[in-house]
Amino acid sequence: MSGMLTINIDESEVKKLCRERVEEIVKEVDAEYIFWDSTELKKRTCMSWNTIQDNFFFDPRFQKAKIGGKWYFPVQETRSFLKSWLLEQANEGGKK
Repeated sequence: MSGMLTINIDESEVKKLCRERVEEIVKEVDAEYIFWDSTELKKRTCMSWNTIQDNFFFDPRFQKAKIGGKWYFPVQETRSFLKSWLLEQANEGGKK
C-alpha cells in the first residue's frame, strides 16, 4: 500500500513539552501578582477561610500583612511556605 504514512510519537517527550509549557504559563500569570488577598489565597489553596486559619494561618513562618481591614500575602513567600507546609502534613500524616 503506497501513500500510507506512519507516525510515531514519544509519549514521554510530549508530556515533558506540555509540562514545560504549563510551567511557563503559570510563571507568566504569577508574575502579574505580587500579593494575594484572602480571596485569592482561598482560591489557590482550595480551602475555606476557616480551614486556612485552623491549619496554617497562625504559623509564624507564614508571612502576611493586614492593611486596613484586609489581609495580604506575598506570592513567592506564600507559595514557598505552602509547598513546605504541605510536605510536612504529608510526612506527619495530616496531624496538626
